[in-house]
Amino acid sequence: MRGRTEARIRTRLRYWFDNFLARSTLTLVACLTLACLAVVIPASVAQVLVGRPVPVTLAGQAAAVWTTVGATLRIGGAVGAPSFVVLSVLLALVSLLFVSTLVSVITTGMNDKILELRLGRSTIVEQRHTVVLGWSDQVFPVISELVTANAHRRRATVALLAPRDKVQMEEEITTKVGATGTTRVVCRSGSPTDPAVLARVSPHTAAAVIVLSPGDHEGDRTVVRTLLALGTVLGDAASTTVVAAVREPCHHTAAVLAAGPGGRVLDIDAITARLLAQCSRQPGLSLVHQELLEFAGSEFHTVQEPALTGRTYGEALLSYARSCVVGLLRPDGRPALNPPASTVITAGDRIVLITEDDTTAIVSDEPFPFDENVIVVPAPRETGSARMLLMGWNRRAPLIIDQLARYVGPDSRLDLVPGGPWAPHDLHVLAYDSVIVLGSDAAGSVSTADSDYHVLETLLHLRAAEQAAGRSLHVVAELSDDRNRLIAPMSPGADFVVSGRLISLLMTQISENPRTAALFEELFTAGGNRIHLGPAADYVPLGPEVAFADVVASGRRCDRSVIGYRLHAGSGTGPRFGVRVNPDKDERVVFGDADTVIAIMRDR
Repeated sequence: MRGRTEARIRTRLRYWFDNFLARSTLTLVACLTLACLAVVIPASVAQVLVGRPVPVTLAGQAAAVWTTVGATLRIGGAVGAPSFVVLSVLLALVSLLFVSTLVSVITTGMNDKILELRLGRSTIVEQRHTVVLGWSDQVFPVISELVTANAHRRRATVALLAPRDKVQMEEEITTKVGATGTTRVVCRSGSPTDPAVLARVSPHTAAAVIVLSPGDHEGDRTVVRTLLALGTVLGDAASTTVVAAVREPCHHTAAVLAAGPGGRVLDIDAITARLLAQCSRQPGLSLVHQELLEFAGSEFHTVQEPALTGRTYGEALLSYARSCVVGLLRPDGRPALNPPASTVITAGDRIVLITEDDTTAIVSDEPFPFDENVIVVPAPRETGSARMLLMGWNRRAPLIIDQLARYVGPDSRLDLVPGGPWAPHDLHVLAYDSVIVLGSDAAGSVSTADSDYHVLETLLHLRAAEQAAGRSLHVVAELSDDRNRLIAPMSPGADFVVSGRLISLLMTQISENPRTAALFEELFTAGGNRIHLGPAADYVPLGPEVAFADVVASGRRCDRSVIGYRLHAGSGTGPRFGVRVNPDKDERVVFGDADTVIAIMRDR
């Protein structure tokens, strides 16, 4: 019985000791300090009383005790009576135990804190920042564009949460993005699908949240789960803009429901398919989209302009010297891109324009003057027949075929070559008006690198065919990695559609200006308005020098909102390859046979 009682006592003491050590660092330090003082002070008093000579006064005794306590941190060295030596050794042992334990506790606490910071598990305290959830190749263009957008702000923060090591994320961002200027990038490690972990990046105080797809076969499901977790954290916080994207249309409805009324979910496959189809019929269109989606140049803005209330949309087209008006945003948030010129602007309408920033959106007192004599009335153009070749196959191919049917005449022909590699002389590629080259599905059994390699290999064959025949061929290529665009064997300024980068730019634009979401939705949806590159001869005479205002006025007569032009002579030089978006109204230009005018017009 006695043995069991002792064992039970030892178990309880061990349990108490384990609980004691499991307490917080501050509690351990306080308890150890009190325990040490409980031993040191009485022992110091006893040492003073047994010492020789003993101070006569109480103050002297207290001073001796204080001196002994202060000297406790040294070990040994005391001489005197045996009782004095024993008490000195006892104090030294207590001191050694206390100091070593205290140092260990403090070191452990500091190591835990450093490890917590290194692992990115602490909570940030920011307001109106941008949160990026998830990790994929889209991270780098998103952060790069956010840095550009925040270049004029004194302080901006981007908080990134992903299931990766914090230090590795920071190193990759530094390597691929470079200097971030006034924007601070804060990385946190954890799963974005866990509501408790989401709190680390404080999404409820953020201005916008961007949800990225991991890019694997579970990517869309991860996006939906992340949106559901985000909904539990945000609640009814309508001030936070949520932007996400899914690859497969079958997950789009679920993602929209998970994002809630204020969320925006982009359909990557549908947008990519439409842009590929449009680029196959209009060379240079991908360059225009790149100009409009990057923050480095001009982009979409919406402004409230009371001075234009009561005027017509046609007058507004020529009311900005350094901006291009493209539509109206109604008070209920509905966009009216490229409305008829006779449309009257009401008090609640916002002007949609393409401009560098808010400082260049300055309305003139009177519409900009133009020359009536140089305006050309375009002859009606029928949708012509075309021969097109689609090389490669992936899940977007059926969508592309459906979109192509909207832009070509009934006598057009589309040939499919789903396999590869291909021999150009067997396919007679030069007999086609345009060629679309697709990669295999990166989310399937083929990796992103292999998918892009198949595209690059096909482009090599096509370039060999061009060189042998001595003529060029209009080719539109789809790539998964934007870095491969720089090494692709195609002429400068060729049309590439890199779906990951395209969606990254689009998501960033919407996160910075939520009002533009409805505008982009119309531009990338069949049946609405689209960006069109048409012959310059449909607007102004070829040869004479004209002002850009003349081109805008000419487009107004046929209900087109002109936003720029592309000169064929400059298509192979410079970073823009001849594309000029949002020129000043008084800019002078001479158009040739191969030059085109960029305008927003309604789909036929």
